[in-house]
Amino acid sequence: MPAVNLFKHALAAKQPQIGIWSTLPYPYISELLAGAGFDWILLDTEHAPSDPVLMLQQLQAVQAEKDKPTSAVVRPPWNDPVLIKQYLDIGAQTLLLPFVQNRAEAEAAVAATRYPPGGIRGMGGTMRASRFGRDTGYVKEAERELCVLVQVETAEALEQLEEIANVDGVDGVFIGPGDLSASMGVAGQVNHPTVRAAIDAAIRRILACGKAPGILMIDEPRARECLNLGALFVAVATDQVLLRKAADDVAARFKSASVPGAPVNAAAKAPATY
Repeated sequence: MPAVNLFKHALAAKQPQIGIWSTLPYPYISELLAGAGFDWILLDTEHAPSDPVLMLQQLQAVQAEKDKPTSAVVRPPWNDPVLIKQYLDIGAQTLLLPFVQNRAEAEAAVAATRYPPGGIRGMGGTMRASRFGRDTGYVKEAERELCVLVQVETAEALEQLEEIANVDGVDGVFIGPGDLSASMGVAGQVNHPTVRAAIDAAIRRILACGKAPGILMIDEPRARECLNLGALFVAVATDQVLLRKAADDVAARFKSASVPGAPVNAAAKAPATY
């Protein structure tokens, strides 16, 4: 039998899932993040230099965490049936598929995750997802534990939101705030009033369709607003930003302290604790 997809069942039960976004494609980092206590971790290949071989190692690293298990969500670089097949075969159970613009593209995403006659997923008899063929019930039961999330990230896609969300087999709809802001003429301004209003409305519309809304929002007050509106899977941090900010802050403290006459930050003088 396929492993139980805790993330999928939590969304179905309307239990908010707090996640972290990972674009540093290295298993050591994936393992470190997996033990932090987040409900889910996004493993990216759209905007990260990754591929199925590296993703396999990242999935193994995440799944090795037993004390604070977290669910892996894999984002392929495109809504492509060949790529979807590869990521499912190596053991991904939840996929976030980018740039879904209409109902037909959402239907194609679902079809790529289903074996015939319900879809077009190719048969692989000895892939990792079926424990290399040892799980003889995998083909029959896999669909039950697969979670399909589609990404809506343009103003044009929002016009088709209900058509996309109501596709059978779509478990959740992720709102891409960065690309949405660009499509609305205010690139990078995810807190622009027009973008905020569109996101708020989208969360409500997705909920009204009976599906789970999701978003990436590292602005903590805004992330909490989205959760209060009913967003069910929210990534609240990214590994690159956490590392960059921490490195910049430490460098700035010590560099300012080395300038003659500059005030020394008390935090910079304190011994490090880990």
